[in-house]
Amino acid sequence: MSTAADKPVLPGSLNANRSLARWIRINDDGTVAVRVGKVEIGQGILTALAQIAADELDVELHQVRIVTANTESNPNEGMTSGSRSVEESGEALRYVCAEVRALFMQAAARALAASIEKLQVSEGVFHVDGKRTSYWDLAAEVDLVREASAQVPPKQAADLTIVGRYAQRIDLPAKIFGEPAYIQDMALPGLAHGRIVRPPNYAAKLLSLDDAGVRALPGVIAVVRDGDFLGVVAEREEQAIKAAAVLAQACRWDAPRQLPHEAQIYDYLTSRPVETAVISDKKDEKAKARTHTTLEATYRKPYIAHASIGPSCAIARYDGERYELWSHSQGIYPLRGDMVKCLRVPADRIVVHHADGSGCYGHNGADDVALDAALLARAVSPRPVRVQWMRADESGWEPFGPAMVMKLKASTDAQGNIVDWTHETWSNPHSNRSGRGPGSTLIAAPHMADPVPVSPPIDSPLPAGASHRNAIPLYEFPNQKVARHLIMDTPLRISALRALGGFANVFAIESMLDELAIACGADPVEFRLRHLKDARARAVIERVAQMADWKSGEKGDGTRGRGIGFCKYKNLGSYCAVIAEVVLEQELRVVKAWAAVDIGRVVNPNGAINQIEGGVLQATSWTLKEAVRFDDNFVTSLGWDTYPILTFAEAPRVEVQLIDRPSETSKGAGEGAQGPTGAAIVNALHNAVGVRVRELPLTRERIMAAMA
Repeated sequence: MSTAADKPVLPGSLNANRSLARWIRINDDGTVAVRVGKVEIGQGILTALAQIAADELDVELHQVRIVTANTESNPNEGMTSGSRSVEESGEALRYVCAEVRALFMQAAARALAASIEKLQVSEGVFHVDGKRTSYWDLAAEVDLVREASAQVPPKQAADLTIVGRYAQRIDLPAKIFGEPAYIQDMALPGLAHGRIVRPPNYAAKLLSLDDAGVRALPGVIAVVRDGDFLGVVAEREEQAIKAAAVLAQACRWDAPRQLPHEAQIYDYLTSRPVETAVISDKKDEKAKARTHTTLEATYRKPYIAHASIGPSCAIARYDGERYELWSHSQGIYPLRGDMVKCLRVPADRIVVHHADGSGCYGHNGADDVALDAALLARAVSPRPVRVQWMRADESGWEPFGPAMVMKLKASTDAQGNIVDWTHETWSNPHSNRSGRGPGSTLIAAPHMADPVPVSPPIDSPLPAGASHRNAIPLYEFPNQKVARHLIMDTPLRISALRALGGFANVFAIESMLDELAIACGADPVEFRLRHLKDARARAVIERVAQMADWKSGEKGDGTRGRGIGFCKYKNLGSYCAVIAEVVLEQELRVVKAWAAVDIGRVVNPNGAINQIEGGVLQATSWTLKEAVRFDDNFVTSLGWDTYPILTFAEAPRVEVQLIDRPSETSKGAGEGAQGPTGAAIVNALHNAVGVRVRELPLTRERIMAAMA
């Protein structure tokens, strides 16, 4: 009997989900159901996956029905993260659909008494010599409950008619026209509303509670206490909000102050015990002996919030035996794994449905609020309970992207060639997602009377990396040492924020590249090209320079300037080069950004461009405005007044060009632009006014201090 270890490795997510029937079902209504485990979080992935399936099956895009991910029927594709969906799910679908098409071709050939070679297929119909049949005619004869072989090759690029072309996003019409689209809009029969009362800080313990007055409030169905977990359920949402406010006043907590102060955070991080690993070490003593000029600099990035405009939300229902959850989680199967530990029931008694969430990306509060809802629903079974976090819940309790410190030292020879490079980074781990450890990562898990221990955060290893993502430069340096110093002491709650450590590391690398170019009297574009051999890397830099009409050696005018940034995301994914134009007024403003991007084979050009535009805008916000504020007790940036983000009026114009490479593997687009954009803005500031700011965000105060 063969074991899993004996089986060949299959492409993408197909390796862990080998049944064809898990992916494809032929519907009775002339459509094809495509089940995937990746979820829509605004990135347009379901449209791209539908395009891939339609092309390989030879059906029209309107004949494809993507089945919303759920743990009952859809394949387990883990997390929708890391810009890997097209690589993992898309690659799996290519082979699944190619094999399904081949099986139906064989059945059609038998039914029509014709050779497979003579069959033609269009819109799901097989025809030859005036005879025809279809997927739907043959569905009863073709058994898809079989293991995929991945032996049927997908189509060549030249044979694709849907992939690589514009397709209307299947998720947008409802959102644009105000139809119920988000989990925040869902309304189940008998729906009750819940709110959570959080502790004053991470270390707080509930000493006493007098909830009699809360229980007597209009509409209150239940006050739920489970250890230090505390919530209310009411008939109406405004009743739940009022009851939670009253309940918060009825609590007495022991809340020791345990945080370092925000002003000392970088010194705190670099003084903590670390796990050090040298991740790149190249030596060439002859090249090092040519050292002429040496620069050293330290770059800093603060804790950054996801700052989802729509706070996290979940719905749960418990019928006494089975939990049913609706969540905008990026990983419904990993979330179910944590729910098994916290609710103490087997996995077959928990079903998780994905539902779109407003403002959902990265590891925000989506998983946490799902456990909140389940604990409240258990108390009022069988009624479903909707828990909508408030702004302070989201801003204070979501996991943040870690603060980071990067110390760089580099040397050039007399000709301006980099001969030595050192990069050290200090950071917390960058992931604490559900389903990855022995305990749970959900907020309520350790607060329960029968607590589930908190799983420690992890830092994904190279080649993708996490805190050290993109710390190894793509440039060619004869001497190079890159070291990661991992700090397991995490003052604030942290986890995966878009691009992970890649944003800060690229900001540091590309800033140092500019500093070296200036010291050598070299043009920043030419200087980068001088140190790059990768032809695709050179192509995006050359393209963006052409797009922006970059002039060699161009200088700012004292208020306005331009800068460039580049990276190959994770050194595995998309190539992206960005030129940003800034103007210094009362605040620094980004006027325009140009981006040239190579993601290999482009599935949906418009969708890819949307992702790059979004990445540029998000990175602009991070670079100019965003930083989590806190004191020695807890987070203090609990609203938009204390955690400002880029407004519509402040958004720059963004121009994107894709370099399509149909013969290459498709790569994700969503996280490739953040690092280059942040670096380009910082470099543009120096080009404009001649000062270098090495700590983000680029606030008015920091710029003025640098100019003083």
